[in-house]
Amino acid sequence: MYAKVYIEITNICNMRCSFCHGHSRPPRRMSREEFCRVLDQLDGQTKYIYYHLMGEPLIHPELPDFLRIAKERGFKSIITTNGTLLSKRGADMIAAGPHKISISLHSFEGQDAEAFERYMTEVTDFADTASQAGIIVVFRLWNRGFDGGRNDSIYDYLRRRFEGEWTENSRGIRIHDKLHLEWGDRFVWPDREAPLWGDEVFCYGLRDHFGILCDGTVVPCCMDSDGVIALGNIFKEPIADILDSSRVKNMINGFAHRKATEDLCRRCGYAQRFL
Repeated sequence: MYAKVYIEITNICNMRCSFCHGHSRPPRRMSREEFCRVLDQLDGQTKYIYYHLMGEPLIHPELPDFLRIAKERGFKSIITTNGTLLSKRGADMIAAGPHKISISLHSFEGQDAEAFERYMTEVTDFADTASQAGIIVVFRLWNRGFDGGRNDSIYDYLRRRFEGEWTENSRGIRIHDKLHLEWGDRFVWPDREAPLWGDEVFCYGLRDHFGILCDGTVVPCCMDSDGVIALGNIFKEPIADILDSSRVKNMINGFAHRKATEDLCRRCGYAQRFL
């Protein structure tokens, strides 16, 4: 069983963040029927569904219904959002009962001071309410090493806003039981035109997780934003057959020996952190 599966319910986003690779695919939303077909095939494959590859999941008008459907079928839902729509849709998210919501605070690093202050107020108000309702909330700062970030001011704001334990761990800081701050280094997305990183490559893709784009294309991980490594389509063939293909087996075996069988993987800056 996989630790998680990424489901891209939409590839549409309301922001153009400096750190995001973006994609060149046509804009699309997964329908309710398609989402249910995906869940049918993921039964027994995983318990944890992450609602992102590209796109902002809160844009999808049926997201609360998707969360309820997944919960009824025994899946735990994890949302990653830029947080800009939480003031409008946060109550619906809480009512739908996701397992966890991660808010990428670095999404707003390029905005002016007034807009940034308003954004921080909205996302922290939501985090306070959601965590008290029993939902795990994680603030994400995946931009260490980037001079244009606002990390210090964000940290100071959170310290003023929340009382708690504020104990450090390997991933970040535990503010209290359901509220956390997580950080990571800014990374270079894989791209056909990106430079090769070297001979050694290791990745947990297809061992720990895989992704499904909004048109049903199955990809090895959440970094393949354009579906370059298209392993099959879950709307056209069983996921079990896709995951049992020789291409998938070759990728897994290659990573086990710190080799990449796909050119895109050789150009992935994120995979370098696993060496």
